[in-house]
Formats: sequence, structure tokens, C-alpha cells
Amino acid sequence: MAGPPAPPVTQQVGSARGCGQRPEAGELREAARCLVVDADGRCIPFKALYGEQKAIVLFVRNFLCYTCKEYVEDLAKVPKAFLQEANVRLIVIGQSSHHHIKPFCSLTGYTHEMYVDPQREIYKTLGMKRGEGNNISVRSPHVKSSTLLGSIRSMWRAMTGPAFDFQGDPAQQGGALILGPGNEVHFLHLDKNRLDHVPINTVLQLAGVKTVNFTNKPQIIDI
Repeated sequence: MAGPPAPPVTQQVGSARGCGQRPEAGELREAARCLVVDADGRCIPFKALYGEQKAIVLFVRNFLCYTCKEYVEDLAKVPKAFLQEANVRLIVIGQSSHHHIKPFCSLTGYTHEMYVDPQREIYKTLGMKRGEGNNISVRSPHVKSSTLLGSIRSMWRAMTGPAFDFQGDPAQQGGALILGPGNEVHFLHLDKNRLDHVPINTVLQLAGVKTVNFTNKPQIIDI
């Protein structure tokens, strides 16, 4: 069930958890020139993802990461109709080979846009962190597995996959941006650790998209 639509935010939101400063203009220009790769191996300039339309762009750690898998499973629940109504794109970017995109989408049920930045050029340019931050007590509302169980499942997927690899740098952290159209930066969050995801409803609301009930419980509406 959808929540009420929110007016779009047109400036940096300083009160968001873990929110950093806007990227410098030069950093964004450099990132805009970087290429991302789609599931078929086609290279696309990063700016093409948000140049003509506002976009929620979510960078994940790696496709074997259990926290990223569970986060993307919830992203898959965002109806396309909500995005179309708000004229907003929803994009996930990983840092593996593009060959891992289709299997990861199949695994998570994700049908929105997904690309990879195999050399982590955009990650580096925008200052996304490597390694875990000191505050590891943060809990993502979208991660259901414990660290032990999630890590075991990730390792099992690595061992049983067609090629034993971590599908990206395992130390790389992700982040979230709301960009466009043009060079407008509405929101930036750099993850401190694997559990420091911005809640999905936060980025939806900031982008002017209807929110989603992820609990599978009926919402109580006051009359």
C-alpha cells in the first residue's frame, strides 16, 4: 500500500542519517564522463542516467553481499507506476563484471535499471568509502539476516556460482544520490558500512515518489 506522495526536495538534506556534503562541481563533472555498463555489455555515460530526468541512483557494495541482496530485494517492491507518476528513474549500480547483472536481477526479483562500474571510477570520484566505519551498530531496516547467517549465504553463493569471485571489491562501500535533471544534486549519502543504507522510503520521499509498505502488514488509516 502506498503512502502519500511527498513534494520533491530541491536541496541537500542535512538531517538525513550519514548525509555528507554535495560533491564538488568538478567531481560531478568527472563522474558524469565515466562509463557504466549495462547487462548486455553496452557502455553508457553516467550522466545519461540523470541528464534528462531526475534519478535515484543507489551504489551497492558487491553482488555477493547479503545486505545488498536484501536491500535490492526490497527495491524490487517499488512499483514502476510510482516512478512513472513522479517521472523518476530508479537505478542500481554495482562494481562487478556486467555478466553478473542478469543473475543478480533474477535472484532478487529486481526489474528496474541496473548497471555496473567495473573499475569503481564513479565510486572513487564521488568519495565512496572502502572498509568498515567505526559505527557498526547501525541497522538497515531492509536487512533481515544476521551477520553470521548472511555471510555464510554469501560465501555459499560464491562457491556454487559459475565463477568463484566476490562480484566486486568486498571492501567497497556504497551510497545513494538523487540527481538531475542536468547537474542538480538533490541528495547525497555515503555509506559508512554494509548496514548503513538509506531507508528506501526516505529516498523515495525525497524524490517525490510515493512510499511503499515493506512490512507486508496492513496499514492502519485514521479516519
